Amino acid sequence: MLHRTPSILEEARTRFREVAETHHLLDARVAVSARPLTPEEAIGNPGRRDFPIAVGKERVIEAEFLGAKGHAFTDSPGDFTGSLEEVLSLELTTSRVRAVFVATLNAVLRHLEMARATVHCKDDDPESCAREIAEVLLERHGEAQVGLIGLNPAIAERLVDRFGPTRVRICDLDTENIGKSRFGVEVWDGNQRTDDLIAGSDVVLVTGTTLVNGSFDRIREGIRRRGKDYLLYGVTAAGISELLGLERICPRGRVG
Repeated sequence: MLHRTPSILEEARTRFREVAETHHLLDARVAVSARPLTPEEAIGNPGRRDFPIAVGKERVIEAEFLGAKGHAFTDSPGDFTGSLEEVLSLELTTSRVRAVFVATLNAVLRHLEMARATVHCKDDDPESCAREIAEVLLERHGEAQVGLIGLNPAIAERLVDRFGPTRVRICDLDTENIGKSRFGVEVWDGNQRTDDLIAGSDVVLVTGTTLVNGSFDRIREGIRRRGKDYLLYGVTAAGISELLGLERICPRGRVG
């Protein structure tokens, strides 16, 4: 009999419930609220206006749990109010629901001091973050071939600055980016060419948004199959990275 590999969110849900039970949070009627932030609330005024959230392609969901906050990026924002038990019982079949689950997980683990950097950085910090990520990858991997899954323009630009356009590959799901050149690199269709990106990269930088849009499991399987190194980046992946021991890089994320 074949056993299906649990999805990343199923793995996280199991661990999340264990944590909630250990800390006696399930029986309490604790309010969990989630709402979409405006671009200014989420990232302030970073100077450049080509971030997906600034042009309206994505929004940030903010969950608050006992005074702690957690963020998650999504293209399907929505409001939610309920108990932690209700969040743990959600059917994680849509991006909107997955965003609520992930943001709440981030907020709860922030409350328990089990996760850091659960709130997005603002103003000049996204640019500083991008430079630091590029420097970390250069220090660890030298003149490597770097794959970027999820077009963050600041990170893409700094990767090209450090490694050169011939050593950077980019995939994205936004049809307005696919096929266009960004900083001298053609943006590939993430639905069609993610495996090509993984095969041609020494290390892959994966946006935490893939946890919300449902593409992470396929990406992780491709990375495992080819034996590549990878890091998740951004605040969305904060809680899941801590629960499941995944490596994340988020130099300027803030405490929620």
